Amino acid sequence: MLTISPDLSIDDGELEEHFVRASGPGGQNVNKLSSAVQLRFHLFGSPSLPPEIKQRVARLAGRRLTREGQIVIIAQRFRSQERNRTDARERLAALLRRAAEPQLVRRPTRVPAAAKRQRLADKRKRAERKAGRSRSGLEPE
Repeated sequence: MLTISPDLSIDDGELEEHFVRASGPGGQNVNKLSSAVQLRFHLFGSPSLPPEIKQRVARLAGRRLTREGQIVIIAQRFRSQERNRTDARERLAALLRRAAEPQLVRRPTRVPAAAKRQRLADKRKRAERKAGRSRSGLEPE
């Protein structure tokens, strides 16, 4: 059971794990053992998630979401298969947790009238200061 929040969890039967050979550090084990984990989760076929969370996950998943609607997470950071397996599950849980957070609705705000007046007054002062620097009284010969 993969727990996302107190009221949201995913059954282990919905997760599919494949062990593949990893690249990177590991010495001779890299060529002999399949220590990398490819975790697959069928997003749109999952009965555990409500539709609105599925939509947010699909947006957040990006390249990790296949055309068939599966989220694929590849974990090969560690040398041991078990640590990679835990890492892949944690990354999936983090993605689902992020999608489960309620989105805040942005309330548009306006610039206060006093701030607009102050900005225009500052512009006028700056323009006058720069105009005072010109040497308009001297004509070139």
